[in-house]
Amino acid sequence: MRIGIDARTILNPKKGDAIGVGHYTYQLINNILNLDKKNKYVIFFDFKVREKDVRKFTRQNSSVRFYPFSDYRKYLPGAYNEILTAGTLRKEHLDVLHSTSPTSRIPMSYHGKTIATFHDMAMYKIPECFPKSRLAREKISYKLMAKKVNKIIAVSNSIKNDIDKIFGVGAKTEVIHSGLDKRFFQDSCLTSDKILKRFGINKKYILFLGTIEPSKNITRLLQAFAKFKSKIVKKTSTGKNNKFNYQLVLAGKRGWLAKEYLQIAKDLGIKNDIVFTGYVIGDELCPLFRNAEFFILPSLYEGFGMTVLEAFATRTPAIISKIESLIEIADDAAYYINPLDIDAITDALIEFSENIDLRNTYKEKGLARAREFDWTDVARKTIKIYEKLKK
Repeated sequence: MRIGIDARTILNPKKGDAIGVGHYTYQLINNILNLDKKNKYVIFFDFKVREKDVRKFTRQNSSVRFYPFSDYRKYLPGAYNEILTAGTLRKEHLDVLHSTSPTSRIPMSYHGKTIATFHDMAMYKIPECFPKSRLAREKISYKLMAKKVNKIIAVSNSIKNDIDKIFGVGAKTEVIHSGLDKRFFQDSCLTSDKILKRFGINKKYILFLGTIEPSKNITRLLQAFAKFKSKIVKKTSTGKNNKFNYQLVLAGKRGWLAKEYLQIAKDLGIKNDIVFTGYVIGDELCPLFRNAEFFILPSLYEGFGMTVLEAFATRTPAIISKIESLIEIADDAAYYINPLDIDAITDALIEFSENIDLRNTYKEKGLARAREFDWTDVARKTIKIYEKLKK
């Protein structure tokens, strides 16, 4: 078989979905190429990149192709982009084409066998958390891709259920849970002190990791942390000694409305207790997880919840939202909260900060759960879908 995989999300970090979807795309391709020596693979990029970035995708049974017109996209009408993309794909005589994100659209005029991976349905579930321009654009892409492709891979049963309800194409959808990068099980090669100092972390800290945007429920998290601080200070104050020995570390790139959270922190009187790290590179993640007192993800919606598994693998106990996808991924290995209840979030922060036995219990449960998610298994199941689609 000759299989094409759209890798445009890997080397384009300016795109909104580049972190999560880009990680999925990289791991999927890397593990497929390591596992499958029988089929031929063509990896597509949207623009020319440094040779060293592409070299890792070139194997004996794989090759790299670029969309040659991509540098001029802003000057071309949408119809020309569709025509030129379809022409580039047809030249490769593919048996199957896999788009790893619904936003990396397959041209309507391309009639080969196609697959798309859906990672979330947030724009349908919590539309108020997205700017209107992005919402309209992505809804169109999702709808077109859901109808066009021959097969959909959903990274959770939660997403599969939403796809079926919204698009009525559940019969073509198959669930393959994402894997977990094995480096999270290993000790970090970077020294923790160096990483913590660079980010200005000098106290015990609670870690959040994700794009800083409304869907992650950042406002309620800040409000809960302010209440947490107030209660801890009251409990520990003796005379004039009312030191607060915690920081809330918000790690991740800035998303929509991110600037507002700094003002909210100021208004709540916790500005000096909050650390905004910005985007965190891969080698910095393990030290951040391993040195945290615990991890919190109070999201309003998640398609999968990769950061929860990353916390589990690094033996970082986790407080997470009681929502369908996270329950599916975490099972009984995390402490659940109602993400709409600020007092419940506050109570969870207090309980985890005070109860080391509780934290240790979730450390062990989390580690066991994380071992169930393996990229080699994801690659094997994906290859089977390619082969079934060809028949």
